[in-house]
Amino acid sequence: MTARARELAALAPAYDGAHIRHVMPSAAASLGLDGFLDRLGLPEASLTVVLMVDGLGDELIARHSGHARFLASAWRSSATGRVLDAAAPATTAASIASLGTGEPPGRHGLVGYDVLAPWLDRVVNMLGGWDPAVDPARWQPHEPVLRRAEREGARVLTVSRPKFADSALTQAVLSGGEFLGATHLDARFRLAADAITGHRPATGGARQGSPQPLLMYLYVDELDKTGHRYGVASPEWVRALESLDREAETFVTRLRERFGDQLSVLLTADHGMLDIAPEGRLDFGAEEALLRGVRHTGGEPRFVHLYFDQHASAAVRRQVHEAWEERFGDQAWIATRDEAVDAGWFGPVEDRVRPRIGDLLVAVHGPIALYHVARTGPDPLTMVGQHGSLTDVEVKVPLLSLTGRAFG
Repeated sequence: MTARARELAALAPAYDGAHIRHVMPSAAASLGLDGFLDRLGLPEASLTVVLMVDGLGDELIARHSGHARFLASAWRSSATGRVLDAAAPATTAASIASLGTGEPPGRHGLVGYDVLAPWLDRVVNMLGGWDPAVDPARWQPHEPVLRRAEREGARVLTVSRPKFADSALTQAVLSGGEFLGATHLDARFRLAADAITGHRPATGGARQGSPQPLLMYLYVDELDKTGHRYGVASPEWVRALESLDREAETFVTRLRERFGDQLSVLLTADHGMLDIAPEGRLDFGAEEALLRGVRHTGGEPRFVHLYFDQHASAAVRRQVHEAWEERFGDQAWIATRDEAVDAGWFGPVEDRVRPRIGDLLVAVHGPIALYHVARTGPDPLTMVGQHGSLTDVEVKVPLLSLTGRAFG
């Protein structure tokens, strides 16, 4: 292996180790469900909640632990706090798809925010702007963990924003069980707690047979939204973190008092975030040498996908690669599709997924974000908080046992 290949491989998330893709299968296994492996040593339970906090990277807890004392109490102990890798790119679509399916991006196929649908010859969005011509079940054919858990006898509940009930992303990677929706953070936690207490009587009393296990997915996106708008160093973001900490503590305390060790509440996240100053938000579309022979651009501002026209010669592709190295090589890891796949950035890559990955990838590690304004319009340039690349700030996320039960 060459020095460059080793450098690129060192950036790959640990898909076979401490990775977010193992959280939901491990949670199902901790409930005693057949067909699942607990790769993370989660505490056994009969009521398990996976609390997904969009945008809460491990570094952000470290930086703001004084504003999240309940979460930090679990984070500080090796018995109840661990660090996982998110997916590549470190973005919501890729990581939540890994969480929901137990697969790396190279298998589930959500390899970015905007990615190429080759048969349509256009870039399609993997979040709120999902293309109606893209069937979620065909785009992502692996059975979601929630659906598998339901088939194995668990009661499965998702608590999230109402607008996500029938979203294409939900259909693709989080389908299964019942959906309960609430718009506001406090209402979401109350709804989740009420659903659990309604499912199971309190500890004690007559009961016949083993109780039906319950697996809940609870989604919180307030930190991510606030971070994009104001930045993770802002007072607004800190207040959002304090609200999350308060609601999580109330939720766990209420349920732990009622159910004791029947309950396990696990917190994780899909990516971290860092602030990019206005002068660091750059439009690369104005530089002709960077787009010569490029038919489509995709990805996100810190993990750009470039798709060449099929007629672009090897010489043109090489020249564009060199142009990107010259312009951004000191602030980004720049790799061809083959290099990134061989390095394991996306885990094992299925043949159907490979064309969705850019011919050339630009993973930023400097204090910049790269936009193709001609495609996206100018509005995204206002975003302060950013994520997507392979830096530790963006990739490293927490796994916390909020009920205080130790990992094995």
